[in-house]
Amino acid sequence: MKVVVFGFDAAESSQIRRIRSLMDTGHDVVAFTMRRANMNADFVPFWRNIHLFRVSNERVFRRLLVLLLSCFKIAWNRGELRGAGVIMARNFDMLVLAHVARLLSPRPGVPIVYECLDIHGSFTAPGKVAAALRAVERFFMSRSQLLVVSSPGFIDNYFQPVQGHRGKVQILENKIWFGGELPARRRSSANLCGGRPWVLGWVGSLRCEPSLRILLAVAERLGKCVRIEMHGNIHRHVLPDFERRIAACPNITYHGPYSYPDGLAQVYSGCDFVWAQDLWQTGANSDWLLPNRIYEAGYFGCLSIAVAGTETGRKVAADDLGYTVEAATPAALAGLLEGLDPTEVETSRARLLARPSSDFIYTPEDIQAVLDAAAQHRLEGKMIAAGSAAV
Repeated sequence: MKVVVFGFDAAESSQIRRIRSLMDTGHDVVAFTMRRANMNADFVPFWRNIHLFRVSNERVFRRLLVLLLSCFKIAWNRGELRGAGVIMARNFDMLVLAHVARLLSPRPGVPIVYECLDIHGSFTAPGKVAAALRAVERFFMSRSQLLVVSSPGFIDNYFQPVQGHRGKVQILENKIWFGGELPARRRSSANLCGGRPWVLGWVGSLRCEPSLRILLAVAERLGKCVRIEMHGNIHRHVLPDFERRIAACPNITYHGPYSYPDGLAQVYSGCDFVWAQDLWQTGANSDWLLPNRIYEAGYFGCLSIAVAGTETGRKVAADDLGYTVEAATPAALAGLLEGLDPTEVETSRARLLARPSSDFIYTPEDIQAVLDAAAQHRLEGKMIAAGSAAV
């Protein structure tokens, strides 16, 4: 099948993961993608890619202009749409462009998959602007064939009660895709330093100001009893003074970006725990999502720490992926680390390492199920149309 993907950033790890998984599953991929400046500046797409525009974070009006200009680029490159079996739109901006592409496609009625990665704060805020955005999303979503989300929290808290969505939905969790041979998992369940100190990681897109505040306070409070290792891309529009703030803490080290997925083994095997909770949009998206770091950490035998009462916390507790704290505070996190028994932690890690890799990694069947569900909708539509014509 030819799959046309619309992505918000060609160099972002989840975008790379999705396209690699589609290609490894045997599909022909063409992508129309934006590019942002804060991630993987040297990355070169390994797929047939039509670059749309470079965009900046949080600049809403510029993004609207970029969307309009992107329509002309899609029209100019409409030949790339020929033969498409599915169009996959990754997030709201891309959903709009996907519908433009379908209008321009020589093949009518190509099914559109709307893969919603996050519920942006613009959609959950009070006021007329958010209401208008939700109305636009409902319009395009009702004309798409499949909604794909990474967490049931998005369905239970937003798409069903707020958007009234009753269409076809599929959950595709934020697991890892390695493609070929799987990397070795941690050979031993032993704690890195015997719990003296505990090694706590903060990994991925480093954009959460509340999380940084908590980790800085815990580093100061516990001193030599904890070492905090940070890995990933810093979102400087959110954390402009990141280096200055961590420089005051000798027990915090920032290692910079890492390669995905090849760098995951080194990152997670060097940590006892990972701070898994997103607090960026507490009360909405952050409480509903399931981050990819709980799957990455679990595969490599690193225990996750999340906040109870959130979707991440419920997943960590229900699947025995690590520990939860009752509140997102320095006192709660420091108290947990101070009270952990090293022997019990090793036992918990051994249980993680004994689990099948499919608990943390996409299988080809997971990816194919999404495309099959979209293609089936197209088939059902054809059957209905044929029946109507016969009558």
